[in-house]
Amino acid sequence: MRVFFRRTRRRQRSAHGPTSYRSAAYHPLRPWQVRERRFRPTPLGRRGFEPGEVQEFLDRVADDLAIVYDALAQSRRETERIKDALHRWQSAQARARNERSQGQ
Repeated sequence: MRVFFRRTRRRQRSAHGPTSYRSAAYHPLRPWQVRERRFRPTPLGRRGFEPGEVQEFLDRVADDLAIVYDALAQSRRETERIKDALHRWQSAQARARNERSQGQ
């Protein structure tokens, strides 16, 4: 019975994606969100950042984010490919084992 509950919990967890400790309200930044972000200029007499430099930095961050998301997607595809290959290999091994045990 304990095994049944463990498997049920695993299925529930995997149905929602990878285990994560973030709240449901958390949404990772996307490159387009960084590129489109604008800041109000500071009022006269107050210090602030140069808007051009801020935008240049945000573009650089967005480019880096795009690279990371691409690498993550490629890694996930590779993981799925390896899982599929492992599943096929395990199935072939199980079939071979069954055939050997039936032949004896």
